[in-house]
Amino acid sequence: MDANSRAAWKTCLAGMLALSAAMGIGRFAFTPLLPMMLHEGSLDLQMGGWLATANYVGYFIGALLCAIHRSARTTAMIRTGLVATVVLTLGMGLLHSPSWWLALRVLSGVISAYVFVYTAGWCLQRLTQLQRPELGGVIFCGPGLGIALTGLSTGAMVAANWHAAAGWILFALLALGLTAVTWTTFGAAPESAHTAHEDQQADSAPGAALKSEIRQQTIGYGIAGFGYIITATFLPVIARQALPGSAWPDFFWPIFGAGVAIGAFGATRLPVQGDQRMLLCWSYLMQALGIMLCIILPNAIGFALGCLLLGLPFTAITLFGMREARRLRGIHASKLMGSMTAAYGIGQIAGPPLATTLAEGGSFTPSLIVAALSLVAGAGLYYRLTIKNPLPESVAGLKRA
Repeated sequence: MDANSRAAWKTCLAGMLALSAAMGIGRFAFTPLLPMMLHEGSLDLQMGGWLATANYVGYFIGALLCAIHRSARTTAMIRTGLVATVVLTLGMGLLHSPSWWLALRVLSGVISAYVFVYTAGWCLQRLTQLQRPELGGVIFCGPGLGIALTGLSTGAMVAANWHAAAGWILFALLALGLTAVTWTTFGAAPESAHTAHEDQQADSAPGAALKSEIRQQTIGYGIAGFGYIITATFLPVIARQALPGSAWPDFFWPIFGAGVAIGAFGATRLPVQGDQRMLLCWSYLMQALGIMLCIILPNAIGFALGCLLLGLPFTAITLFGMREARRLRGIHASKLMGSMTAAYGIGQIAGPPLATTLAEGGSFTPSLIVAALSLVAGAGLYYRLTIKNPLPESVAGLKRA
């Protein structure tokens, strides 16, 4: 393995572990711990929905800030965000007030957006410089690994009669360990020339056609946030309602996480120069099918397959979307990445309140149907873009080659 390949894999692993901490733990540890908190009576389903929404509001704010302003100190921002993830996760276990929890979940959302945008942007740029852009999918395995690990850990906690507070503390320690492993890489690696000076360069104004596609892609990416979030937030609760007394619900969230990691790694085998919009279209349809399986087959097989199909394209969608941002805006892509992530955040904010409102009758089925239909609409939007705005001939030629 040559020096470039070693550096590329080191970059991938650091990015993967950083996203495991910030996304898999900082954002998504709440999902497997929610049933424990409901069972203990420390919150009700309505408050659970508000805590989820608070995190998504924070994610939107963080993404919006990234779109407005981009710091040149990329690796310093990543390290600061990882430390903040540890502190905020620990706070969920040490503080026992819904008001504090709301504040912590908002801040956790802000931090996870910062870590995601800066880590994704820096790592993808480094891989391009090292001539290994196809390895980008490895970075996005991180959230899936974090989700699978927290899901399996929570199942063990339930079996051992742990309190949710102990779970939060354990996850904070896990995030601390992941942060320690990545610390040297992000501290020692040089800032990319494009990353450090990107915002100082004159930003050429896009033409009308490009503006239209950017707007549509931003909306389409936002639909993905809405489409998956209802199932991802309330999956353990939905499964326990459908399978009372079964041990299977403890495994559905880890299955989702494993699917996320497998799908992201599998994305490394897909062509970098191909039409990512078509990949996004198929990804949305796969997630819609996964959600519908949870409705049509509310048993162990249906939930397991549904979770797998929901997870496989989860961070692959992020990879394809970020590649599209780089195709559309080149070295000015970081602001578009922030805007797209903010749109994704808006979609996430809308999901939990809708789900808890529609679930007042005792069933999550109506909100799941809405989520599936929104993903189908998003797939249609991307398919329309491939017809209306075909790739330039030079890119198409690379794809055929």
